Amino acid sequence: MASVRAARPVPKRRRRLGLHKPSPPANRPATHAGAPLRRPLFAYEGLLGIGGLQGVDISAGIQASLSGRYATALFQLARDERAIDTVSADLDTVRAALAESAEFRLLTQSPLIGRRDAARAVAAAAGTLQLSPIASNFLGVLARNGRLRELGAILRAFKALVAAHRGVTEAQVISAHPLDATQLGALKDRLKARFGREVAIDAQVDPAILGGLVVRMGSRQIDGSIRTKINMLANAMKG
Repeated sequence: MASVRAARPVPKRRRRLGLHKPSPPANRPATHAGAPLRRPLFAYEGLLGIGGLQGVDISAGIQASLSGRYATALFQLARDERAIDTVSADLDTVRAALAESAEFRLLTQSPLIGRRDAARAVAAAAGTLQLSPIASNFLGVLARNGRLRELGAILRAFKALVAAHRGVTEAQVISAHPLDATQLGALKDRLKARFGREVAIDAQVDPAILGGLVVRMGSRQIDGSIRTKINMLANAMKG
């Protein structure tokens, strides 16, 4: 497959999606938009069949799933291109777009949108979000392969791969309401003290748990949700 060509300048005017791209963190590396990649992009026949990543201890569960194989392929390419930080920031932007834009979520989930139309739409969205060539082309590959519905799982798997690469354990934290920076910082410190290693928190919101927290780290789960406590009480009362 041919290398990525120079990206066209991104129009300043926001189009259709109505997304507000968050300001990139100050330490985010410059996006190499327009710079050719050192290797062809996403030769998936080879990349999706890889058996492991050198120097990265990742769970068998990631590679066993389809979304995990896509995430692994993306991670390997980002690593080879020395663009892990850039791609990570791009995927954080995509994650925010999924949370904020019903139109974008519909694009990734609707079975009624054909692959060609989906590819054109994600190309426009990538331009609006000012994504790097790697992330933009990755979304195009997902659209052309009919795999946009895997995007949420791919984002989670890629984040876990990056955490492992950096020697950090990722913790998925589910709360009924969004946690502020102070709460996240305190939780991160407690998890670090308990497990003896650096922890990166993937915060998610699920009102269905009613209150409390559910923390998942690999195969471990700490369920302190009010929903679970109510269910346990109900079961106890049945006896």
